[in-house]
Amino acid sequence: MFKSNLLPLFQGFLGFLKQILITRWRSLLTLLIGVYLPLQIFEELAVVIAKNEGSFPWDEPIMLAIHQTAQPQLDVFAATFTQLGIYWGVAPIATIIGLILLRQQQWRSLAYLVTTLLGSSLINRTAKVLLHRVRPHLWESFYPPAPDYAFPSGHAMSSMTLVAALIILTWGSRWCWTVLILGSLFVLGIGWTRLYLGVHYPSDILAGWLVAVAWVIGVSLLIQPHLPKAISVANEETLNTTANI
Repeated sequence: MFKSNLLPLFQGFLGFLKQILITRWRSLLTLLIGVYLPLQIFEELAVVIAKNEGSFPWDEPIMLAIHQTAQPQLDVFAATFTQLGIYWGVAPIATIIGLILLRQQQWRSLAYLVTTLLGSSLINRTAKVLLHRVRPHLWESFYPPAPDYAFPSGHAMSSMTLVAALIILTWGSRWCWTVLILGSLFVLGIGWTRLYLGVHYPSDILAGWLVAVAWVIGVSLLIQPHLPKAISVANEETLNTTANI
């Protein structure tokens, strides 16, 4: 009798689960590929660094190969372009875009942009302090490294965070491919400058990219910056009503 009563309940649960998989498969796939896999790789890197406190076998050869291309013109370019990774580039661009979204009252998109950028910075600082990986010193660099730790790269992480967030914000619009192409070149360029200047290992750059992508996609699934306007307004009115109760 007890088992016969459980069977319909179990079948109902399976039906409900099937419905979720059918209606939410895109979000679940995005969660798997865009959040879980990058974080899994980041964790593997972090564990090795925490145990060995050194570099990976492929870190130094890549840096030395890039250093072989050094020349005065590239020195000037790398030292200048790398500044765009945070203070001269990412911060001003994010501020301008934020002000545009504020003026247009695009609250959901603005909340998404602010959350991704501030959260990315906090995650980066926390990871640096926890793993305290020293910066490489393979040659005498003309560019003085920052006094903080190396893993993950703050420049790589901030540039990837901004570009990935802008790709999501422009998804489906005529600007998406432009942001994707120019943004990818920008992110790769910033990563190259950090290696060329000798202030980061390749694994620092890779880790910054991975955790930035996971964070940006994860926040997008939570805030849903592309939620239809009618639904967005309805949800915000519900939140306001709940807050006033």
